[in-house]
Amino acid sequence: MAVAETTRITLPVEGMHCAGCVGRVERALAAVPGVTGASVNLATHRATVEGEAIEAGALRAAVEAAGYASPEGATEIGVAGMTCAGCARRVERHLAALPGVNAASVNFATHRATVRHAPGTVDRAALESAIRAAGYAPVAEAVPEESAGPAAPPGAEEEAGLRRDAAIAVALAAPLFMVEMGGHLVPALHHAVSGTAWNLAQLVLASAVVFGPGLRFQRTGWPALFRGAPEMNSLVALGTLAALAYSAVVVLAPGLVPEESRHVYFEASAVIVALVLLGRWLEARSRGRASAAIRRLLDLQPPVARVDRGGEEVEVPAAGLRAGDVMRLRPGERVPTDAVVLEGESHIDESMVTGESAPVRRGVGDAVVGGTVNGAGALRLRATAVGSGTVLARITRLVEEAQGGKLPIQALADRVTLWFVPAVIGVAALTFLGWLLLGGGVAQALVAAVAVLIIACPCAMGLATPVAVMVGTGRGAELGVLFRRGAALQALQGVSVVAMDKTGTLTEGRPALTDFLPAPGFDEATLLPLIAAAESGSEHPVAAAIRAAAAERGLRVPVASNMRAVPGMGLRAEVEGQRVEVGADRFMASLGLDVSPFAAEAARLGGAGRSPVYAAVEGRLAAILAVADPVRATSPTAMSALRAMGLRLAMVSGDNRRTAEAIARPLGIGEVEAEVLPDGKVEAVRRLKGRGALAFVGDGINDAPALAAADVGIAIGTGTDVAIESADVVLMSGDPRGVATAIGLSRATLRNIRQNLFWAFAYNAVLIPVAMAGLLSPVLAAAAMGLSSVFVVGNALRLRGFAR
Repeated sequence: MAVAETTRITLPVEGMHCAGCVGRVERALAAVPGVTGASVNLATHRATVEGEAIEAGALRAAVEAAGYASPEGATEIGVAGMTCAGCARRVERHLAALPGVNAASVNFATHRATVRHAPGTVDRAALESAIRAAGYAPVAEAVPEESAGPAAPPGAEEEAGLRRDAAIAVALAAPLFMVEMGGHLVPALHHAVSGTAWNLAQLVLASAVVFGPGLRFQRTGWPALFRGAPEMNSLVALGTLAALAYSAVVVLAPGLVPEESRHVYFEASAVIVALVLLGRWLEARSRGRASAAIRRLLDLQPPVARVDRGGEEVEVPAAGLRAGDVMRLRPGERVPTDAVVLEGESHIDESMVTGESAPVRRGVGDAVVGGTVNGAGALRLRATAVGSGTVLARITRLVEEAQGGKLPIQALADRVTLWFVPAVIGVAALTFLGWLLLGGGVAQALVAAVAVLIIACPCAMGLATPVAVMVGTGRGAELGVLFRRGAALQALQGVSVVAMDKTGTLTEGRPALTDFLPAPGFDEATLLPLIAAAESGSEHPVAAAIRAAAAERGLRVPVASNMRAVPGMGLRAEVEGQRVEVGADRFMASLGLDVSPFAAEAARLGGAGRSPVYAAVEGRLAAILAVADPVRATSPTAMSALRAMGLRLAMVSGDNRRTAEAIARPLGIGEVEAEVLPDGKVEAVRRLKGRGALAFVGDGINDAPALAAADVGIAIGTGTDVAIESADVVLMSGDPRGVATAIGLSRATLRNIRQNLFWAFAYNAVLIPVAMAGLLSPVLAAAAMGLSSVFVVGNALRLRGFAR
């Protein structure tokens, strides 16, 4: 009796503090089916598990169920040689079978595998071995060199090879095709070229095609077939070699074939190879266009930067910049890396990051992003982040991760393609036997069987989802919408409720002077500098907003003296010999001042959720003003767009209900969850989720749990890193209109995927019976097969035209 192989898996465990924790984790692991032994080391925070047929995913789930964490890592590796979705599925199975692997996903469009595993449990060598065992080749990691110049785009080498092979195959197959087709149109030509000499010439040309450019099909198709895992190459190899071999027997040993079946199909074997290679080249070319968004991002960084070194301005490669380097930027140049402005003022085109075309003013102290374009001003900058730490690098990583992800909708195509090719070979065999039994002859049976093999290639099925995801996420990046996870594309299109945080999402997130009404005898230009001077010693947000308003208006703020805060009331100070008092209505009352002349204005401000502040000068009531967090200028448009999409809107805010509703009402937001503490936001999100799939939009640290709890978390990119890391979608511009853009793009991408899947399945469902009936020649089958893949990729490329 065979003995099951014992597997040992080591995985990290976080959150343990004592021997009791160790015991709980060990008991949890020991209870997993197949585990024969579990040992947990508190000092190293690692668990070692032995057993038979155990999976890392089940162990990790057991650790988490016990109340601890087992962090997961991810490794990406390129895979060469895949030609259909069945290939990707086979590589996935081999990678997933490795000890320590929690999940493996292979993207046929990008030819990359993403393997999720416990940190330190799987190395690259094991992954490469698994890929080779599946019959494919791992792609070596590229070592960047500064002197190497711009890297070739992904897939460029593959495309060049396919273009070369397709050109050779077409050149060799053209005489066969033209003579064969010309013979049907011009009988004299048919008689002129018939005979043994021409048949031998056909044999040479067809063999040169099948064993020259077409050798790639034979090299990979037959080993896959012998392993019991046939794929697309197997179909082409079987079909072309069968047609070539049969025709060779007719020419070289005609006695072995009945006289009525002595037809040759050299042109079919050669033209099939030529057409399949041509289709693959067009497909690879289209896939390259689909991944162009990544290349455009990578090309944004300028090759050199001007840096102050030892008092001199020198040019250095941008890749050699260090944090803290001081750089000079001339008008019209690209910013070399993320930096802060030290000197100068200019307008920066940040459309590559935010998707917004209007340049943004940047001056001393402002941050600028590497890859953005400077306007007419000259700037002196200090580098704050370089290399992989820049915003551009982060965007590129997010887009790559999203493009490599799998959507749930792809599961159907994966299940079908897993069994599709073996089933097609079976159908081709039955077709061959059926025609023989019906008396169609060997030649007719062979033609029908070869047509079935060629027409049934599942390439279009495998490309239907990943290419659309590539184009959709790439277009999103160009519009300032980053899908951190590919699956968010599918989840977002099903959302029916959008819940918005208030502060920093619908509003600017910083207090500003919103109202200023002077009393008779006073004017704003005179009063505001006095009030700003009185507030100069206060750290209160109201004081900061008043000072900012004076600065924005270009007013000179004098120096104040004898500043004194009055607790719970306000403050007083002397400014240019005048006594200035600023505070609430009760402070004015304590000074013996009547605020009733401003009663109507105070009521209006209160109704708008703003608290009025009064100012007095030399014992006279001088003005009423209000400071509030203003609504973003684009919030009304954003909410209108979401309502037009049929979505229900809600607001979740920690502010008092009056203030929250004063913001929500004019924006048309029907549901308001107000006075919610940070941990209460999660409960609010859960309540709202009961009414439909929910997207939550937020920007702060206190929004991170709610972003994670929602069906789809959308982070304002100008917010905190914690919020961004907790979200599924990031709006780089901080503009709430991006929510409608993200949902619209999600709907368009899923609609495109459904169209692609329908075409791919319908194509096979319709044409396989036609081929079985002998109504489709192998040559036309090859052309249709190639066109189906090109059609699917071309349809996906239409997403590049999506507009916000």
